[in-house]
Amino acid sequence: MKIFNSLKSVKGRDRNNRMVRRKGRVYIINKKNPRMKVRQG
Repeated sequence: MKIFNSLKSVKGRDRNNRMVRRKGRVYIINKKNPRMKVRQG
């Protein structure tokens, strides 16, 4: 999992990316491509 300051650019990389908020952290997860996991905060 990578940690980024800004997730806006990452979200546009794949149209299956979903932005999720869990426990005060923002994640981008992709069920079609499980390697695409990004976290902020």
